[in-house]
Amino acid sequence: MAKTQPRGPAAEPLLPSAYPSPYLDRHHSPPDADLSSYVLLVPIRRRLRRGCRCSCLAPILAALTLLALAFLLWPADPDVSVARLSLAHVSVVARPAVAVNISAALKVRVRNPALFALDYARLDVDVAYRGRALGRVTSGGGSVAARAVSYVDADLDLNGIRVVEDAIYLLEDLARGSIPFDTVVQVEGNLHFFFFTVPVKGKITCEVHVNPQNQTIVYQDCYPK
Repeated sequence: MAKTQPRGPAAEPLLPSAYPSPYLDRHHSPPDADLSSYVLLVPIRRRLRRGCRCSCLAPILAALTLLALAFLLWPADPDVSVARLSLAHVSVVARPAVAVNISAALKVRVRNPALFALDYARLDVDVAYRGRALGRVTSGGGSVAARAVSYVDADLDLNGIRVVEDAIYLLEDLARGSIPFDTVVQVEGNLHFFFFTVPVKGKITCEVHVNPQNQTIVYQDCYPK
């Protein structure tokens, strides 16, 4: 009588898998498996990411360096301020026509913030009354070293300046004891940027109220323009 085969799946021999896991685990490997047939694969993904980060940071650092150099080397306009304003004489004449006489001395502070020397040809001082120009005084030029400060003296002397359209306002200010004047100080020069010459300009406006009776300055406010 023939023997019947046992039911159920046939037993298969324990053989190493044709495609082993890339990671070797001794605890889960079959006891009779030949460990020499396994291949240990080490991932290199982290090394590739680090190289990508370095290659991305290089152009960013180069761009930041160029921006810093441009900020330091870019030509800047000089800073102009009034260090001292001394009033010598101011008067208003009503006959034969309404005219004003002004004599003052200014000391202008010129600061060069650039990394190159500044050469300016002249320093102009404009005086106006209620927005109308009365006259201009021009001082000599000079030179200011890089990151340095220089002082320029300017003598303001305007005599017999006729005021026709604003004569009524001038007489009212004279009676009130305070005459407002606008003083604009402007410096124009050139910065020597290696082999190039870059024109620059600095300007400041001062509102000055003077008392013609006691020859004093009652109010002064300066601001860059």
